[in-house]
Amino acid sequence: MAADEKSQAKTEQAKGKVKEAVGRVVGNESLTAEGRAEQSKGDARQAKEKFKDSLTD
Repeated sequence: MAADEKSQAKTEQAKGKVKEAVGRVVGNESLTAEGRAEQSKGDARQAKEKFKDSLTD
């Protein structure tokens, strides 16, 4: 399960980066903000998983 959560975090971060980049290229501030939000969500998920891993070490 943890590996699935980690991969989901990486996916969210990657999708967010793409959305942010596309938003900047086309001048869509809404898409840029959405991309940043998605990256933050992925960052939070990744931090949660790292914390859980540190408890089990």
